Amino acid sequence: MNNIISSVVNAFKVPEVRRKILFTLGLIVIFRFLAFVPISGVDTQKLKQLFSGNQFLGLLDVFSGGTLANFSIIALGLNPYINGSIIMQLLTMVFPNLEKMQKEGEQGREKINQYTRWLTIPLAVMQAFGVFALLRSSGVIANITPLAIITIVLTLVAGTMLLMWLGELITQHGIGNGVSMLIFAGIVGRLPSVVGQSLSASVSINWFNWAVFILMGLAVVAAIVFITEGARKIPIQYARRVRGSNVVGGQDSHLPLRVNQAGVIPIIFAVSLILLPSMIGQFLATNPNAQVANFARAMAAAFNPNSIVYNVTYFILVFGFTYFYTAIAFNTKDIAEQLMKNGGFIPGVRPGKPTQHFLNTVLNRVTFVGGLFLALVATLPAIASQVTGVTGAVLGGTGLLIVVSVILETSKQLESLLVTHNYERFLN
Repeated sequence: MNNIISSVVNAFKVPEVRRKILFTLGLIVIFRFLAFVPISGVDTQKLKQLFSGNQFLGLLDVFSGGTLANFSIIALGLNPYINGSIIMQLLTMVFPNLEKMQKEGEQGREKINQYTRWLTIPLAVMQAFGVFALLRSSGVIANITPLAIITIVLTLVAGTMLLMWLGELITQHGIGNGVSMLIFAGIVGRLPSVVGQSLSASVSINWFNWAVFILMGLAVVAAIVFITEGARKIPIQYARRVRGSNVVGGQDSHLPLRVNQAGVIPIIFAVSLILLPSMIGQFLATNPNAQVANFARAMAAAFNPNSIVYNVTYFILVFGFTYFYTAIAFNTKDIAEQLMKNGGFIPGVRPGKPTQHFLNTVLNRVTFVGGLFLALVATLPAIASQVTGVTGAVLGGTGLLIVVSVILETSKQLESLLVTHNYERFLN
């Protein structure tokens, strides 16, 4: 904690880093302002009553930063963009041309990002129609003209594209990952409201249970920090080579394999998918076909945030996405080839494919621990809410994971910028 505070204080002393921080804060302020700009034609009082009485919609609202309960112009949040990113990552593994494009460096990744942006548009249109139909079936939106429907859908799509642009601006010119920062800002912005709702819903709960719940939360935060900072260091040695009259190489180094190599991305991916069944179920619950309506209501009940099906599915998604994203972000084949080209090797392991096999084995073991931990932290708060009787605990686990992970990643970037600045000043 002291390192984080000192990093922030020192960052404001460096003009370049201070500009990045103020730029990021400025865009976050814009994001929070847009969250309170409602779309016309909606009864906001009925909307808030609907969200306060529905746990699923309340959970969805928390991760949209309160934009959905206000039915603001950015009510969809970044969900369409996240879903588009997931689809593109899967397509990259299926189609060799996309995989080759991803390995082309910055230019290839920019093409992939452009495809993701284009894919976000139809996904946003579908989700906008889904949210509109859900609210209309709940009586929040009265019968309106087709032109008004098109206007609402286009507004929601434009809001998502605007958020996507703000996120990319933060990534390029600000501090931290733009998507993660906006989700972080949304969760923190909704935190006072969530705590207030939990207190009002738990008036009959004794303070001992609340104390136990708070202590569990602190223990989870400490565990997240410990696992996020943990890494397996693989020793690397470089062979000595003679170049002219100079001897190069021969130094020892290490390759750190982080326990949580994927960071907060698996949580964001899992949340965006786990909410879909409940949304679809509530949308189809009023279908004229009795069989479809019964099936939809059963699916919505099965994926209630406190249900076993929801938490088991959430556990599997977080665990699976941890492996999936780690495999994409940490290519052992490329690392083994780079080590061999630079004369590096792992003691006791032959260069080339044996090194790749060794790294895969170690990475799988480390990722198993990291994925299991993330999945447990994401689902244990649901159990805690049943044990202590404190409502809102389901929001706590996932929210804590995202908030703590984003803070740690951002503080590391700040430290990296400060080290770079000090090094450049030393050279000058």
